[in-house]
Amino acid sequence: MRIDKYLWCVRYYKTRNIATEACKKGHIRINGEVAKASKEVFPQDKVQIKKDQITYEIQVNDLPESRVGAKLVGLYCTDNTPEEAFEQAKAQQQAQEYYRQKGEGRPTKKDRRELEEFLIGGISTQVE
Repeated sequence: MRIDKYLWCVRYYKTRNIATEACKKGHIRINGEVAKASKEVFPQDKVQIKKDQITYEIQVNDLPESRVGAKLVGLYCTDNTPEEAFEQAKAQQQAQEYYRQKGEGRPTKKDRRELEEFLIGGISTQVE
């Protein structure tokens, strides 16, 4: 079975097209080698997936006939992703939220003027 189809079947990607794009970008590795979308995957292969700043490590147990339900995914693959990967991603997200709160958007014109006045210290830039 093709790797892009397999990743779609075991619900790592919402569409097969997204899985194909991930392969083209080099985010998928099979047994340590970068995989194209057409690369065949077999049982006992180890697959690494870079997604959302986390490197998932899965082992192929079996090949499904078509897309499977979420409860049946465990029959077809085993997730061996280390816990440190999830903790690191969570720490990065918290650091980013500390820097600027989500939803604040760009500074307004008033905010920019106040910032400029603070940085320049009220010095006038007009030529007399």
